[in-house]
Amino acid sequence: MAEKAPPSLAAVAVSSLLLGLLAGYFIGQGSSIGVFGGSSTSGGVKKSWPNSYDVKVHADSSDEQADDEDEDEEEDEDGGDGNELRDFRDSKEEVKLVLAVRTDLGMGKGKIAAQCSHATLACYKYLVNHPSSAPLLKRWEWGGQPKIAVQAKSEEELETLQAQAMSLGLCARIIHDAGRTQIAAGSATVLGVLGPKSVVDQVTGQLKLL
Repeated sequence: MAEKAPPSLAAVAVSSLLLGLLAGYFIGQGSSIGVFGGSSTSGGVKKSWPNSYDVKVHADSSDEQADDEDEDEEEDEDGGDGNELRDFRDSKEEVKLVLAVRTDLGMGKGKIAAQCSHATLACYKYLVNHPSSAPLLKRWEWGGQPKIAVQAKSEEELETLQAQAMSLGLCARIIHDAGRTQIAAGSATVLGVLGPKSVVDQVTGQLKLL
């Protein structure tokens, strides 16, 4: 019986290559799911298994860091217990939100937009947390949540307007900047006043549109 011929050099090379590729594949898969105890973050790139999207991770950041480090974050430091609010149940007119923006701070359009967003949310949250205001808030929502931006010239003017609004039973919230961008920390930037149109106009009707 004739002896079998030894495998050719080419066959050995191809077999070795296939085995190497197969082993590499399984090792790579094991590493990606932490089988070998290694970190899935390497060289500042974090692997998100199983989708394998590459996410750049800053060297000084961690998953535990809170999102409140956003440079555009603002703080509503204005107090209030809701006792000043009227429910305006007898009013059938349009409910609107007026945003009085300080013009003496030199805020850019993007900054103003962010501040007005904070003021809108502050008014909404304040009313949501005081159930007596639920009918007013619903009328504002059903009416398309009208918002008007007007000009205010100083922090003192914002505070005066807020006091006047609160004396009429309106929701009035002042936003104070957190100081992480170009505005000094604690600066009042925007006043939001929400309520029936005629009552809000008693407070902000004389202000020019922004």
